[in-house]
Amino acid sequence: MDYQPPAKDSIKILKDKDKAYIARYTLGRDYHKTVRKRLTNLGKLIQDKCNSLGYRAFVDSAPIMERAIAEQAGLGWSGKHTLLINREAGSYFFLAELFIDLPLPTTEKKLKNHCGKCTACLDICPTKAFVGANILDARRCISYLTIESKEAIPVHLRPMLGNRIFGCDDCQLICPWNKFAKFSQEDDFKPRNNLDDISLLELFDWDETTFLKKTEGSAIRRTGFDGWQRNIAVALGNSHGGTAVELALAAKLDSCSPLVGEHIRWALQQLQHRAQTPEQDPQIVKILSAKA
Repeated sequence: MDYQPPAKDSIKILKDKDKAYIARYTLGRDYHKTVRKRLTNLGKLIQDKCNSLGYRAFVDSAPIMERAIAEQAGLGWSGKHTLLINREAGSYFFLAELFIDLPLPTTEKKLKNHCGKCTACLDICPTKAFVGANILDARRCISYLTIESKEAIPVHLRPMLGNRIFGCDDCQLICPWNKFAKFSQEDDFKPRNNLDDISLLELFDWDETTFLKKTEGSAIRRTGFDGWQRNIAVALGNSHGGTAVELALAAKLDSCSPLVGEHIRWALQQLQHRAQTPEQDPQIVKILSAKA
């Protein structure tokens, strides 16, 4: 199912250090919910045509080799960035399966790999997470660091995150095959709450209640509120900064978790170091000294 939303210019947002870049697949409703519902309806439709049918829908929710199955089915080939690529749809689509207990004819339709000598996706990776073609070091992958990891983001990788606060699309944005990617017609995947064009400062101002309300039914909830604040703090540390940003960061130090606090302090140090005038705002210096 295609998921590329008709969102604001992804490249433009990615280049704006004060805006939040959120992976395009999470701008709308959680795809697990939408796709699973579609598959379940399909299962029921098949069941109605059969005397008996056992079926189960899977949407990135079980240890199934989805990409390998999709390749064997002729849906595409595995790109060097480890994602499936289709000639007509690029890589902006979800994989899901409906397992049924009916015997079906098998066909061998594996497609030729059309990546050739292109290494654009490997070269563009901000954290150099690709060890080689089809080999990804998840410990360096921004999607892993900002979504799956519940720990502190390694200090040496933080500047490389830029303004990416939830996931990363760089290896897809650079892929030549994605010029064929179609915009999704699915209403569920349309951007919600202006998440395709929103400032880091506005998102950092959310309290947990607002976070839960604004991300209801969204895959963004997977990172949790602490992970959300952690990621935005890092992005603010990579932003243009300014007094408003520094005050917003410092104001959270009293109420945030130790994990978030550590990233806030890093962000403030980054901003003040770049300004080369740590004493420029006595209020910030005073707050930092009190929190040390």
